[in-house]
Amino acid sequence: MFSPSRDNLNFGKEYQMKELLYFDQSKHAGRKIMNRFVTFVSVLSVAIILSGCAASAHVQDVRADDATRLTVGTVQREIRMGMSAADVAEVLGSPNIVTTDGERRETWIYDKISSEVVYSRSSGTVVGLIFGSSGGGLGVGSKEAGATASSQRTLTVIIKFDDDNLVRDFSYHTSRF
Repeated sequence: MFSPSRDNLNFGKEYQMKELLYFDQSKHAGRKIMNRFVTFVSVLSVAIILSGCAASAHVQDVRADDATRLTVGTVQREIRMGMSAADVAEVLGSPNIVTTDGERRETWIYDKISSEVVYSRSSGTVVGLIFGSSGGGLGVGSKEAGATASSQRTLTVIIKFDDDNLVRDFSYHTSRF
């Protein structure tokens, strides 16, 4: 029959202590790995977010100033029947074409074509820690993104004047493609 001796009891306690010590060390190592992983994911997330924000900033950098452009809104707001030719020129600028009809009345034509090509490019580098069974290391990766968009707009404004050089009729046409 088996009777526990003092040596057997000490061996059991010693084994339990080693097991607890091993458990505490592995728990600490697990936390350490988890902290590194959370740090890596955080850095990676910030890098991705920042690279996405940069692309929209490029579009703002290349946009033309809208305040100086001839638009349908300007024609609708500013041009009125009976307006003088001098007032029209002040609002819309010089016409592209000036013609006269059979009665020598002027017709002004504003023909504006706008082409816009936007190219945006972003690149970024991500630096992170790589974990493996043989330890850790430093990882570097890069990302490049770009986009191109183009469009054209046309605006044709025709203003007809009477014998006194006052607006007798006007029309406009706009298109975008």
